[in-house]
Amino acid sequence: MTAADSEAFYTATERPDVPPEAVLVLSVDGKGVIMRPEALRPATAKAAAKSQSKLATRVSPGEKRDRKRMAEVGAVYDVRPVIRTPEDVLRSKAPKEPASAAGGEAAATQAPPAAPVAENKWVTASVVDNVATVVEQVFNEAEQRDPTHAREWIALVDGNNDQINQIEAQAQARGIKVTMHIDCIHWLEYLWLAAWCFFAKGDAEAEAWVRTQALAILRGNASVVAAAMGRKATVLGLNAERRKAVDKCVQYLLNKKEYLDYPTALARGWPIGTGVIEGACRYLVQDRMDRTGARWGLRGAESVLKLRGLMSNGDFDVYWAYHYAREQDRVHRARYAPEKTSRVA
Repeated sequence: MTAADSEAFYTATERPDVPPEAVLVLSVDGKGVIMRPEALRPATAKAAAKSQSKLATRVSPGEKRDRKRMAEVGAVYDVRPVIRTPEDVLRSKAPKEPASAAGGEAAATQAPPAAPVAENKWVTASVVDNVATVVEQVFNEAEQRDPTHAREWIALVDGNNDQINQIEAQAQARGIKVTMHIDCIHWLEYLWLAAWCFFAKGDAEAEAWVRTQALAILRGNASVVAAAMGRKATVLGLNAERRKAVDKCVQYLLNKKEYLDYPTALARGWPIGTGVIEGACRYLVQDRMDRTGARWGLRGAESVLKLRGLMSNGDFDVYWAYHYAREQDRVHRARYAPEKTSRVA
């Protein structure tokens, strides 16, 4: 496989120097890839064998073909701290004012604040390895950058329990303090779904309500927001079906509250969004693997993902020279005595 030496390559490659105050960020996520039947994981293959579609030519609403295998994606990057407030975060998410809408000083006031910028991004993806293995690879890359654990390490996730558990397990096994935060956009979507339980679709008051709750969460009051939402649904007399999105949001905020310490993150200039790993899921996996009609075998999919990772990291040319030398060792030097090896000019 052309990408067979990618892991050894990164183990042997020196990392760029960064300022000691730069934060070391780790992130993981997953993206499904449509596979050929023989390349599915056992549980998915079993479900696919049992599934029956109501229609012959397409799936009906709510049906799944059970033909995807999860590609686990990991990222490591450096971030120079940028201190922000909760209001700064929400302003950065607001639509930009047209240039004609305000001029001079007013326009400058409305400009979104700067956000932390990812530097020295390293990404990887695999359909062979599970979450635990990819998280281990992410930690290996991070330790290459900070072998003495002198820098601040943070992890950004979307709330997936398996990913959270594996990150915590790796951190404990290596004796590293890793502060974990859940992507702010993730719970913002839960808030919007809950908002439509209280307001008519399209009601402008829903936007103001969501902003108020989001500010409270960013200020460290997720439990208060959850309790107030639950009480509001009860006071309004919403039945179980009508308040389903509210209860889901409440449960999510309470279950994940230990990963919602945004006052500390913003005060120390840390990022709180998973844009880097979500982008990697798109350009590493989706853009190539999710072509119309594509069905992947395990070996081919894994090779393509590793090569795309090398290219995305800007390492392909250097890797190719490294891989060529390793192939020479495996194919020729390991099999023939040096004096019998033909020399190519």
